[in-house]
Amino acid sequence: MQALWMLVASAMFAIMGSFVKLGTEHGASLPQVVLFRGLPSVILLLIWARAGRQSIIPTSWKLHIWRNLSGVTSMWLGFFAISHLPLATATSLNYTAPLFIACWMLGWGGAQRDPVRILAVALGFLGVIAVLRPSINEEQWLAALLGMGAGAMSAIAMMQIRQLGRIGEPEWRTVLFFSVAVCASSGAGLAFEGWGYADWTGYLSLLGVGVAGLFGQLAMTRAFGMGSALLTAALQYSTIIFAALIGMGFWGDHLDAVAWAGMGLIIFAGLLSVWRTMRDPKPV
Repeated sequence: MQALWMLVASAMFAIMGSFVKLGTEHGASLPQVVLFRGLPSVILLLIWARAGRQSIIPTSWKLHIWRNLSGVTSMWLGFFAISHLPLATATSLNYTAPLFIACWMLGWGGAQRDPVRILAVALGFLGVIAVLRPSINEEQWLAALLGMGAGAMSAIAMMQIRQLGRIGEPEWRTVLFFSVAVCASSGAGLAFEGWGYADWTGYLSLLGVGVAGLFGQLAMTRAFGMGSALLTAALQYSTIIFAALIGMGFWGDHLDAVAWAGMGLIIFAGLLSVWRTMRDPKPV
């Protein structure tokens, strides 16, 4: 069941990415996409907390602030990359977070001589190069760099989430405050950019972003709570495969052997980094 829940979560996140791409192609602005990603979670979690008389006061404001700053930034950068790059390419870049965690461990985490992390980082970023070279043109390099930035900021968010878990913060409260921060950031974006010019397909896509993102978040939370964290972290990389299949089916994306090999390297390096981190007794 753990594997099934994580595969469901991965499929939902790939579908969410496809709705992000479709929505922006049909006139939805990026702030609109961000708003619809966060709003359903805020509404449903507040209703649930009210019905269960759960306190929404956080255990640590400081950790939530850092988690939300990094997580919201990652979301904006990732959605921008998805809207401008082939779906599989953007998704691969968004899932480089474990490689950045490995870099942090090598530089500041006391693991400078760890050959496993060195190998993971080298293979991972070699995979990034392989994915980018055949997949994007000269006009897409900014989006590709921002997609890498999404992976880096996601790594910071992951480390803050682990710290929140260690002090006993429940997952639902972490998701709630993150979703509130997402909506607040979208409000600032809407004030600056305006509402956008989405057609009916665009609005249906925005609804799909919210629903798929919510179900993906819930399924992933359920998967992480049911057993091996290593298995769950490994299966989350199936999102890249789902995204590649959706991109080929709906956008006609054609990935050559080099791009597929690069995606495989990113997945392998990410799994290697996750495995090494979970075996390391030092906290991240």
